[in-house]
Amino acid sequence: MGFAFQLRMIRRSPDTALVCVTAPLYTLILLAITEHGGRGDLAAYGVVAPTLMALWTMALNLAGQIITEERILGTLEGLVAAPASLWVLVISRLSAVTVVGLVAFAEAWLVAGAAFGRWIVPAHGAVFLITLSAAGLATAGTASVLSTLFVLAPNARTIQNTLTYPFYLLGGVMVPVSHLPAWLRPASAVVFLSWAADLLRDSLLDPPVHHVALRLLTLAVLGAAGAAIGAVLLKQVLRHVRMLGTLART
Repeated sequence: MGFAFQLRMIRRSPDTALVCVTAPLYTLILLAITEHGGRGDLAAYGVVAPTLMALWTMALNLAGQIITEERILGTLEGLVAAPASLWVLVISRLSAVTVVGLVAFAEAWLVAGAAFGRWIVPAHGAVFLITLSAAGLATAGTASVLSTLFVLAPNARTIQNTLTYPFYLLGGVMVPVSHLPAWLRPASAVVFLSWAADLLRDSLLDPPVHHVALRLLTLAVLGAAGAAIGAVLLKQVLRHVRMLGTLART
């Protein structure tokens, strides 16, 4: 129910319009760099990066809005008091960002083909679709942790801005993790975006994709871990703000 509701909201959301505008622009910038450098073989990188950036940006925005808007409308107390779990509502609404990922990829694909003549056909279509769906769900699970922070911090924008580009870097959305400094690579291993980016890029290229099941399992485990942490933290935080009487603070 929350998923369908969020899909209706997404169509009217300014954040969705912003993501749909920035994804093609990022594609133009990244592919212009690779083409100018004579690295047309990196076209898949320039398509995958805007897709994952759109997923994470939309999830961050939505994670903050779910709590902030309910506070402003004065309906947060009612949601918390309802028999249904607030976390289930949050995670189901966040899962709708998977659709945004599909739209962002379609835009990036069109820009790559129309502007640069790089019509990328996924060499492993099934792997690509499964990975993109898993990435969307992992994004929802990870962003649910942030929804908990937004219960404590009414001003969500500061947290959103702080967590955007560090995740792009650690996730290797454009530059593979193998090119990062050695001391940063262990941190990247626990960022779900790094697994999603590598697998999506591999699925677009001709060579066989190795260890698909293991890599998908790792992506799923990281997403599930984020969702589990989000559920536990949200329960604890709600208990805390009830005691303080600050649940409806804006």
